[in-house]
Amino acid sequence: MTLKTLTKDQFNEFVNKLIASNRVVGVKEKEKKFFVFDKLEDTAELRLDYDVAYLSPRKYFQPPRETLLKFTTKPNVKAEPVVEAKPFILLGVHPYDMKAINQMTTVFTKDNEDTNYLARREAATIIAIDPQTATDWSFWPWMNATTVDKGWDLFITDIGDAYVDEIGTDKGKALLEKNAQATDATNNQAAKRDEIRANLKNLCKQDRAINVPANDIGALVAKSEDHPVWEENAEKCYSCGTCNQVCPTCYCFDIREDLNLELTGGERVRRWDGCLLQDFASVASGENFREDRANRFRHRIMRKCTYVPQIVEDDLACVGCGRCSSQCLPDIADPVKIINKLAEGK
Repeated sequence: MTLKTLTKDQFNEFVNKLIASNRVVGVKEKEKKFFVFDKLEDTAELRLDYDVAYLSPRKYFQPPRETLLKFTTKPNVKAEPVVEAKPFILLGVHPYDMKAINQMTTVFTKDNEDTNYLARREAATIIAIDPQTATDWSFWPWMNATTVDKGWDLFITDIGDAYVDEIGTDKGKALLEKNAQATDATNNQAAKRDEIRANLKNLCKQDRAINVPANDIGALVAKSEDHPVWEENAEKCYSCGTCNQVCPTCYCFDIREDLNLELTGGERVRRWDGCLLQDFASVASGENFREDRANRFRHRIMRKCTYVPQIVEDDLACVGCGRCSSQCLPDIADPVKIINKLAEGK
């Protein structure tokens, strides 16, 4: 483990140098307490003290809408793949969102590799950061997402008068050496970093605790298929799919061909989809395998806790960011309430 430090002024100079010669995406405050990942024009825009970004960085690896290929039908049938992946730096990723990116990379790498996703992942340089605050909805300590030890190129921790920078990859090392005058972290600085990390779990409110160990959640959910909680919550569900759209670990998509007006060609487009949407499980024959709203509601939680963990090495596909909970109008999407309800009768 290699630890470096930058004073606050040195860090600002570092970021400005990055912006001058790279596309840098970081967290900005659009409105009071409303944070988003967006392109940075100046260091002054960057807010590393944010609690949570409205949308996760997922959109920079799997865009809400992307063209996969362009084709012609006249005079000859021809198709050309489209892969758009320009280098960029992603600055200020919290551990829970980094964990989600790692899961998506595993999903899009196993079996049939997704060329578009992996090209964008390779084009990214990720600078992660320890959280300094959390929302009232956050529960990442109980989902094993307080820290993450892979995926990032640099990891920074604010220790008050400076940033401690951990180098994760050769790409991160080269970026730091080229754009900053970092010095080796002292023992006191390293100890301060360890102290801050040890207390990260205390940023989240205790009333957001899940009353079952993370390693037992999958088995609990798997045996709860007939629990009344699914019907009870589904009665209030709008099937709007907001919980899917804001989730950093949701990656489902729909694909369609869009023809031009002359019917001489078009493009194949991939768009975000969500399992709470009414037609998510509809097929060409007209059958809908999850027409019942309660089935869709149950599927979302089971996907997070039992299905995806089979792909990503028993890692829960809920990282505790709290986005779904905070954005659900009828207040039924909260995994904390659902899992604790299931745990009451275990």
